[in-house]
Amino acid sequence: MQERQEQAVPANGAGSVKRPRVQKNVTRAIATDIFADVFPAGSMLPTENELCTQYSVSRTVIRESLKILESKGLVRGRSRIGTQVCVKEDWNILDQQVLEWIGPRIFELDLLQCVLDARRAIEPFAAELAAQRASMQEIAEIEQAWQQMRGSEGDVEKFTQADVAFHAALLKASHNQVFMQLSSIISAALEFSLHASNEAVDTRVEALDVHYQLVEALRLRDANAARTCANHMLEIAARDLAIAVRKHPDHCPV
Repeated sequence: MQERQEQAVPANGAGSVKRPRVQKNVTRAIATDIFADVFPAGSMLPTENELCTQYSVSRTVIRESLKILESKGLVRGRSRIGTQVCVKEDWNILDQQVLEWIGPRIFELDLLQCVLDARRAIEPFAAELAAQRASMQEIAEIEQAWQQMRGSEGDVEKFTQADVAFHAALLKASHNQVFMQLSSIISAALEFSLHASNEAVDTRVEALDVHYQLVEALRLRDANAARTCANHMLEIAARDLAIAVRKHPDHCPV
């Protein structure tokens, strides 16, 4: 069923916009306005009554939306004062919904580069450990993910899903409990990062090749080769991400 929408007049009187009368979409709308600096970090949000008018919903919907935003580190309720927008360092940028709400501004905020930096710190050593510790079943799971990547090379969405599965399986195969936990924590951010890199290039043959070389290194229990492959993989990712950033109209050169 199509969601009902109605015209709402923003509190600043800057014309009318359509705001869905659905809590999850109102939550997204407020979050989007935060990311767009309509409500800058450190500022106070309008009062509940003003937000009700601006987003054309009830006070109950606004309160529920603010609770969700607070749980994700975007706002903070202050007793007898109001709701303050949190600084960017407090945002839970690894949250799937937060990443979706950020949308195209993920380039402007340089979050994909942050994900790549984290991968540089983790994946080469995880690959080395996996070569030493992975079971044959775990190596088979990593190879299966690679086969799915190869089978969907022309479909960016399917390729990215298989790519995420490959890297998640690699971290799991390291048998390092911290890396295994990180696999689930960063999965959403990793998916956004890999999708941007995969979408930026016309062919992913080079990436497929180095992923397969890593599988072979794991099978041969060659820890040094596994680390080398992981580093090469990250070099390709860095190059493709740079292409993605240059192609994106909203990126901000440093």
